[in-house]
Amino acid sequence: MSDLSGIVKAYDIRGVVGEQLDAALVRDFGAAFALLIKADSSTVVIGHDMRESSPELAEAFAEGVTSQGLDVISIGLASTDQLYFASGSLNLPGAMFTASHNPAKYNGIKLCRAGAAPVGQESGLREIRSTVEEGVPAFGGRPGTVTRRDVLADYAAYLRDLVDLSDIRPLKIVVDAGNGMGGHTVPTVFAGLPIDLVPMYFELDGSFPNHEANPLDPKNLVDLQAKVVEVGADAGLAFDGDADRCFVVDENGEPVSPSAITALVATRELAKEPGATIIHNLITSKAVPEIVTERGGKPVRTRVGHSFIKQEMARTGAIFGGEHSAHYYFRDFWRADTGMLAALHVLAALGEQDGPLSALTAEFRRYAASGEVNSTVSDQLGRQRAVREAFGGRPGVTIDELDGLTVQLPDGSWFNLRPSNTEPLLRLNVEAPTPDEVRALTDEVLAIVRG
Repeated sequence: MSDLSGIVKAYDIRGVVGEQLDAALVRDFGAAFALLIKADSSTVVIGHDMRESSPELAEAFAEGVTSQGLDVISIGLASTDQLYFASGSLNLPGAMFTASHNPAKYNGIKLCRAGAAPVGQESGLREIRSTVEEGVPAFGGRPGTVTRRDVLADYAAYLRDLVDLSDIRPLKIVVDAGNGMGGHTVPTVFAGLPIDLVPMYFELDGSFPNHEANPLDPKNLVDLQAKVVEVGADAGLAFDGDADRCFVVDENGEPVSPSAITALVATRELAKEPGATIIHNLITSKAVPEIVTERGGKPVRTRVGHSFIKQEMARTGAIFGGEHSAHYYFRDFWRADTGMLAALHVLAALGEQDGPLSALTAEFRRYAASGEVNSTVSDQLGRQRAVREAFGGRPGVTIDELDGLTVQLPDGSWFNLRPSNTEPLLRLNVEAPTPDEVRALTDEVLAIVRG
């Protein structure tokens, strides 16, 4: 087998269907995953998104699993957090077929162990890759079986049990599913709530005919922002392709930063469990640890990426964790990420009081930010070194390298410069007290990065 490093990423398997990924290869991945986990489990749960290639690839993976004597429970169409629910509630390892927010030609596999525990390079992906590259050994025993189970209603009920929405005021909420799996999960989760739901692009369509299912890109929020203002909604929600991330828009059509949502949800969780630990990655706003501390919690800073968040949650017993990319992790959801549960917290907080969402979130927005700015460079380490040299000798500047290069300036500004794991990119995030200071610092760093 050829080198698979191009598709076996840090946290998942992902590639172009028909070029890098096909049924035969996915069958081998299924068999290799079975070999990885068979000492601990005799069954694997599998779900898939709405991409045209997903059913075939999920079936091929199931064939690989059963070829090694393990059984499969297929939950069919699912969001990624619905697959995590199945893995957690059934205590089984799982595989989710999705390429998340990537364009239609891509697909991929997100893997987890029993209890939705992550599988990354250091926790199984490297071993799976080696097994497939070297050739999956044949199994001489009896093949496993495939059974089908619908867990959508149970998933919705579980989430609704975690957030009390019984006494909220009536709300008008626009939801942009981006033709992704939010169109599958939202109607069931919202059923019976005092919510006037205004759906956008709920038709499942892996060709993404309206816009990319990537709300992190501002251009993909434009339709939602306009609709919220047009219908006079209380808020808007936008889900990515596999509906594990959720972005929020206020009543004015203005995006609410994931850092503000992290602080809002952390505040609610700390009210239930005073003194608890909250995880935040190093490019969330510094308002997050400030607010967590003010509310009596213990903020813990981590690297970017779900495997690091989940590891720290397990180590510290954290109740909640948030990332700048709108991934939200909950101890009571097997430390897995679920945008839907974060959305329910936002709706509960909004519906429990009479003010608008913009006023509710104002206290969580303390600083200006650049968002992520990407630069294509041929020498990532050299450019980072140049930035370090430019800032390192200045009075009052502190630098750490927990994840890339984080530079704290004495005026309260800071920035992080990180290399991409998969592309020749440097990713810059800047935060400062004012927009003008953000622009000035961003320009200064980019001048060094881009030469």
